[in-house]
Amino acid sequence: MNQGLTSNRARLTTPRAAAVAGILFSVLLIISLVLVRISVPADPQDAGGWLSSSGKNVDLALNLLPFSGVAFLWFIGVVRDRLGEYEDRLFSTVFLGSGLLFLAMLFASAATAGGVISAFQTMPRQIIDSGLYGYGRATTYELMNTYAIKMAGVFMISSCTLFLRLKLAPRWIVFLGYALALFLLLSIGFISWIALVFPLWVLLISVYILIENFHRRAASAVA
Repeated sequence: MNQGLTSNRARLTTPRAAAVAGILFSVLLIISLVLVRISVPADPQDAGGWLSSSGKNVDLALNLLPFSGVAFLWFIGVVRDRLGEYEDRLFSTVFLGSGLLFLAMLFASAATAGGVISAFQTMPRQIIDSGLYGYGRATTYELMNTYAIKMAGVFMISSCTLFLRLKLAPRWIVFLGYALALFLLLSIGFISWIALVFPLWVLLISVYILIENFHRRAASAVA
């Protein structure tokens, strides 16, 4: 019985589990961000004309985000479990905290945007004239493009530090992650498509983990 439980736990915490979760998170978040980016004007002070023409696309994007968040939580959990006794408490705390803060602000911005869309569907003119649309639009913009992106940068720095210390990823991926993280942290104002940097980096890490796991399994089979 104990051997069976140990075997099942090992399968749940293999590098492949982290890779699959990371890929699922990245793909869903990229789809959501692209749908929002092509549907909503970049100017946070727009008049809200997209609500009637592209509201359904944004609504679809918002409905994909919870699934992306679940995959991201799974990714964090599997990575922390793989670190095991080698886990550095300082960087692991920053790793977990920044990941959870990123997810919380991502969900908060999505909930704000979803509330604006739902309210517009029932009372469109009142939402625009009362200023509620402007407030919701500005809040969503600040949560996502200022705070969530900064937490994504902190998450990348802590992840890269752990990967570098434990040699879990090539140095070029680690240093690329550092550079992209600094870009996110130091960016000021609106930069088009900047939100895609984080899921693309997680996708790169996840694909590498998946390929490395496949090569190790193939080598073990040959041996």
